[in-house]
Amino acid sequence: MFEQLGLIGCGLMGGSFALALKRAGLVKRVVGYSKSPSTTERARQLGVIDVEAPSALLAVSGADLVLLAVPVAATEATFKAIRHLVRNDVLIMDVGSTKREVIDAARRVLRDQVGVFVPAHPIAGKELAGVDHADPDLYTGRQVILTPIERTMPGHVDKAEKVWRALGCQVKRMTPEGHDAAYAAISHLPHLLAFALMGAIQKQPEGNDFLALAGPGFRDFTRIAASDAAIWRDILLSNKEELITQSRHFLRALQELETAIKNNDPDALETLIDQASEARANWRMTAIKPQG
Repeated sequence: MFEQLGLIGCGLMGGSFALALKRAGLVKRVVGYSKSPSTTERARQLGVIDVEAPSALLAVSGADLVLLAVPVAATEATFKAIRHLVRNDVLIMDVGSTKREVIDAARRVLRDQVGVFVPAHPIAGKELAGVDHADPDLYTGRQVILTPIERTMPGHVDKAEKVWRALGCQVKRMTPEGHDAAYAAISHLPHLLAFALMGAIQKQPEGNDFLALAGPGFRDFTRIAASDAAIWRDILLSNKEELITQSRHFLRALQELETAIKNNDPDALETLIDQASEARANWRMTAIKPQG
C-alpha cells in the first residue's frame, strides 16, 4: 500500500487512476493538483482526491507514488516543477500516449534521478474528458505498456507493474521506440484518419445531408473523431515522425485500391479487400486469445 499518491492532472485519466487505487485499498491519501483550480476543487468534491494542492510541487510533497496525468507537451514543465522533491524511494509514472518525447524530457530535467521514472501508457480512455467522467473501472481489463530505459530502477519497474496488475490490467514491457512505432500505426493514424474523414465530409456543401444518412458502420469508424482536440494535437505532434511514416504506408495502400477502381479491375480490388478482411479476422482471433 502507498501512503500518498501525488496526482498531477485530475482529469479523466488521473482521476480514474486515483479512484481505482482507492477502491483497491492501495493508497491512504490522494493529494491532487490541476492547472485549473476549479478542476482540483471538483476532484475533491467528487472524492477523487482528498486534499487540494496549490502547486504540482506540493502535490508531490510527502508522496511515495506520483502520477503525471498531463498532456504530453506539458510533461517537461511538470518535471521541472517537481524535481526538487523527487527522491529515490518515490515511484513516478505518466500516462502519455507517446513515450520517447516524455523520456527525453525526463532525462533533461531529472538527470541523475531519472531512474525513479517508469514511463507508462494505459490503453484506455473515453471521448469525454474531464474529472466528471473519471471511472474506477476505466483501466480494468486494459493493457498497460511500460517502457523503462537503461537507467530505470528495476525495483521501480516491478513496483509499477504490480500497481497496474492490482488494478486489473495486463502489463507489457516495450522499448520506447517500439512503442511509438506501434502506436503510430494502431492508434495515432486511425485518429488522424477519423479527423480527416469528418473534416472532408463537413467541408462539402452537402456534408450535413450525407451525415444525416450515416449508419452504425460510419458511427463506429468515426467514433474517435470526437476525441479531445488539445490532447490529440499534442499526441500527433509528439510522434510526428512515426506518424508520417505510417501515413505514407496508408497512402500507398489507398492508392492501390484507387488504382484498381480506376482501372475497373474487379480481380485486383477483390484481392486487396480479401487480404484486408483476412488480416482483420486473424487479428480478432489473436486479440481474444487469453494472455498468461
